[in-house]
Amino acid sequence: MRLRIRPVETAFYDLFTESAQHLVTGAALLAEMLADEADHSAVAARMREAEHAADETTHAIVRLVNSTFVTPFDREDIYALGSGLDDVMDSMDEVVDQILVYEVKVLPPELSDQVQVLQRCAELTAAAMPKLQTLRDLEEYWIEINRLENQGDKNHRRILAKLFSGEFKAMEVLKLKDIVESLEEAIDGFERVANIVEQIAVKES
Repeated sequence: MRLRIRPVETAFYDLFTESAQHLVTGAALLAEMLADEADHSAVAARMREAEHAADETTHAIVRLVNSTFVTPFDREDIYALGSGLDDVMDSMDEVVDQILVYEVKVLPPELSDQVQVLQRCAELTAAAMPKLQTLRDLEEYWIEINRLENQGDKNHRRILAKLFSGEFKAMEVLKLKDIVESLEEAIDGFERVANIVEQIAVKES
């Protein structure tokens, strides 16, 4: 049986929760970007601010790891989780930026299905982060994230099939495919975060 001294302060858990809350904000902005008559420039500016705030939280996690003698779990897992959360935010920021710079005027309505998956993943992730302190009641989180990722894969295939159906001009297909792939990467990123949480739970149990 392995004994381990755990620090009682909550700074790491608070920062992980803060980082996940940035993802809730990012997913909401992404949904706004897809809305009819959305002001793409204004939404993109707000997303840049949200992404910058998320970066600051990630930097705070790294600084805390580097200045803490006893961490709540393995340092490499802390780095991996912080980086994984930040990667998801970067992917969502990339989608918003692509819509802006590609000047996409008409987006397939099916993209909203993917954004709904992202929003649900963000909500579940934000709810899971405070539970890292006790490592209890987390199994349903990673199981549901896995289910949502599978749903995202199905949506992804359907959207690609529509893009190559002949309904869109070749240049529009290229632009939209980039956006679709970035959405898929964001959903995959949520699953990677859930996998890291599961690994932590197994190692620390």
